[in-house]
Amino acid sequence: MRHSEAVNGWLLISPTALYALLLLAAPLVTLFTFSFFKDGYLTIIPEFTLENYQATLSDPIFAALMQRSLWVSGLVTLATVLTAFPIAYYLSFHVAPALKARWLFLITIPFWTSYLIRVFLWKVILGYNGVVNSGLKELGLIDKPLEFLLYNVNSIVLTLSHSYAPFAILPIYVALEKIDRALLEAGQDLGESRLMTFWRVTLPLAMPGVIAAVLIVFIPTIGDYVTPQLIGGGKIPMVANLIQARMLDMDNKPLGSAVAVISMAIVAVVSILFLALNRRFLRGQK
Repeated sequence: MRHSEAVNGWLLISPTALYALLLLAAPLVTLFTFSFFKDGYLTIIPEFTLENYQATLSDPIFAALMQRSLWVSGLVTLATVLTAFPIAYYLSFHVAPALKARWLFLITIPFWTSYLIRVFLWKVILGYNGVVNSGLKELGLIDKPLEFLLYNVNSIVLTLSHSYAPFAILPIYVALEKIDRALLEAGQDLGESRLMTFWRVTLPLAMPGVIAAVLIVFIPTIGDYVTPQLIGGGKIPMVANLIQARMLDMDNKPLGSAVAVISMAIVAVVSILFLALNRRFLRGQK
């Protein structure tokens, strides 16, 4: 058995698989199990019930916050991808090969600091007495600080877009790097302009990277808890904040688990739609 490639492969991935099983699968199974239990006073009663799902699905607050989460996450994803694509395109097509590693290094610099610190920095930048307002007052462009810069959906979208931009740049860049430059030259030799060559050749071939970026940004941002709490000032809660309220403030872990499971199911459906779209583009390239 030691000479079997299959056995050697399983032995190679077993530490990572065990780590993922303990830290990812086990909490999810626990969450799913709790969602079917009853809540008691400071305890969980292990009796099967569907009341948690019925209460969640009939709760107008959950419906409103889920819609807001989908809307905000969609805006963040759109803003992030639209910002990331030109950067990835410039890096792939216009930066010298010897300098690309340096550019990729610079793109990853935001990962050097904590996500929480980056969120706090945006609060400092957009705050009532923050960098933007102070700078505009020094220039004499405003008499009093602008209040609409913070504690709204726009500030949440801006903060999340900045935080997740590297996650979108890298997969798009990889997809652009895989494009055969001869195809672009052939398109221009056939009389297509640079714009039409980009639209008919470059963009379709880069779509798998774009869809990967969409999934990488959309999935975590819809469950973000910190940014709505700090940048939104607690005035614009999302579904993750509802889960926190059910779990901790109400101390109703079964109900909070049901909200989490339903939210994950909705995100899974949306992700499957994007994956189906990705397969469509991949079939079109064959």
